[in-house]
Amino acid sequence: MPEAGAAPIGVFDSGVGGLSVLAEIARLLPNESLLYVADCGHIPYGEKSPEFIRERCRAVAQFFREQGAKAMVLACNTATVAAVADLRERYPEWPLVGMEPAVKPAAAATRSGVVGVLATTGTLQSAKFAALLDRFANDVRVITQPCPGLVELIEAGDLSSPVLRELLQGYVDPLLAAGCDTLILGCTHYPFLKPLLAEMIPPSVALIDTGAAVARQLKRLLLERELLAAGPAQPAQFWTSASPEHLRNILPLLWSSSDNVRSFER
Repeated sequence: MPEAGAAPIGVFDSGVGGLSVLAEIARLLPNESLLYVADCGHIPYGEKSPEFIRERCRAVAQFFREQGAKAMVLACNTATVAAVADLRERYPEWPLVGMEPAVKPAAAATRSGVVGVLATTGTLQSAKFAALLDRFANDVRVITQPCPGLVELIEAGDLSSPVLRELLQGYVDPLLAAGCDTLILGCTHYPFLKPLLAEMIPPSVALIDTGAAVARQLKRLLLERELLAAGPAQPAQFWTSASPEHLRNILPLLWSSSDNVRSFER
C-alpha cells in the first residue's frame, strides 16, 4: 500500500452537523484516520455571503493540506454550493467530495409522488438545488421547507427539548399534510433528529439523507487513486473556531470521545 494511503482524511462543516457524515465515513472506512474542523465560530453559513463561505473553505482546505490530508469532504450542503467548484479548481488532483440533497433517491423512493425537503434557506435558494430538481424531480412534486433555528439548537446540544420539538413539528406537519411520503434531510445536522422525527411521522414515511452516499463516493475516489489505508486508524482529531470546551461538551452526544479537541484559529 502506498505511504500516502496512511494519510488522514479531512472532513469539514460549518458546525457539528458534519459529524453525521464523519460517522458514516468511519463506519464504511474503519481503517482511515479522520480530521474534523467545525467552523462553529461562524455558524450559520446560510446567512453568510458565498464569498465569505469560500474564504472559510479555502482556509480549512489549506489547513488540511498542511496536515497532510489525502482527501477532503465538505460535509455541509451550504459550503458545497458556495465552494466545491472553487476548491476543485484550486486543487485539481486532490479528491474532494461535497454534499447535495438526496433528490434523486427520494424521487425514486416516493410512492405518493410527493417529496418533502427539510433544509436551510441557503441550500433551498441555491442554483445547485434548482438544478437537482430540474434533473431528477420532473415526475414528482417537491415541497421545500426552510428550517430556521434547527441548526442553532443542535449546535447547542439540544436534540429533544420542548422548544426543539415544537419547532420541528411546525416544519414537518405541512409536509405530511401535503401528502409527502418521503422526507429529505437536506442539512447534515438533521440526521441527529431522526429519533425525534420518528415520533412525529408515520412509519411509512421514509427519511433520506446523503451521509452514506458521501462515504461511498469517498471510498470510490480513494480506490481509484490507490489511497485506501490499511489501518489501524488513528483516533479522530477535532478543531473548532469557537470554544473547544463547547465542542468537548457536545461531542459525547453526537460522536463518542471528546478527546483531541483543539482551537482552529484561521
